[in-house]
Amino acid sequence: MSSTTDTTDYTPPPVWTWNKANGGRFANINRPVAGPTHDKELPVGRHPFQLYSLGTPNGQKVTIMLEELLALGKTGAEYDAWLIRIGEGEQFGSGFVAVNPNSKIPALVDRSGPVNGSGGPIRVFESGAMLLYLAEKFHAFLPKHGATHAECLSWLFWQMGSAPYLGGGFGHFYAYAPTKIEYAIDRFAMETKRQLDVLDRRLGESAYLAGDAYTIADIAVWPWYGGLAKGLLYGAGEFLSVTDYKNVQRWADVIGERPAVKRGRIVNRLQGDPANQLHERHDASDFELRTQDKLAAKAS
Repeated sequence: MSSTTDTTDYTPPPVWTWNKANGGRFANINRPVAGPTHDKELPVGRHPFQLYSLGTPNGQKVTIMLEELLALGKTGAEYDAWLIRIGEGEQFGSGFVAVNPNSKIPALVDRSGPVNGSGGPIRVFESGAMLLYLAEKFHAFLPKHGATHAECLSWLFWQMGSAPYLGGGFGHFYAYAPTKIEYAIDRFAMETKRQLDVLDRRLGESAYLAGDAYTIADIAVWPWYGGLAKGLLYGAGEFLSVTDYKNVQRWADVIGERPAVKRGRIVNRLQGDPANQLHERHDASDFELRTQDKLAAKAS
């Protein structure tokens, strides 16, 4: 592995070997192999869905979706949201790996009963797959057919393919890498701004990404690009001139005012205002009774 401070004269060896930590945030959990590092079963609550997650943009997608379904009266979407502290390597426990072999949050288990003859709990991993699974199961937030259906799926998969350039690319090199590398920051800032322009042009044509209706495409894209547009990611709002994207700003504001979005974005959250941190969610009343500010007040 190359030195983390050498950005100009590194020559890759014939065969790469993992012989040192790569530095930067999350270096302590990065490794080139999969599978569990320790035995640990996952907790199971009383609700049909068990979510194991953290309040990152990827985690927010699923909690927002579940809260939106509950707001529609879909009581079968009740869920327990268990906190997975990825900085401590909890995603490498044997129970988590059994649900998500990729060891990334979020991970979801549907324990609502036999589905399509399976006869037992169904695991779902990858946030886009979870949104699609829930939309199909509850017949909500997914256009049924035709052009809007195709448009919705296109933007859903656009997000899945594009966000790694924003997070693992721009976010990493701008905010987390141990050294500031001009080439890397310029490369991914350019791509991030191109993506914002893609969204801005689309949202100049329609209220939401798939058309006139709010769908899983918006639920997938908003935590990443809505958060970026409102200056909530990487402290990079000014650097990327996010206020220039007027259509994205309008869309981000509209979605951000949805009550289910306000609830979903604070579930499993560990950072920011304690009033906007609900470390675990096991009941709708938790939003009123168990945010970190409330728990701290009780403890004192």
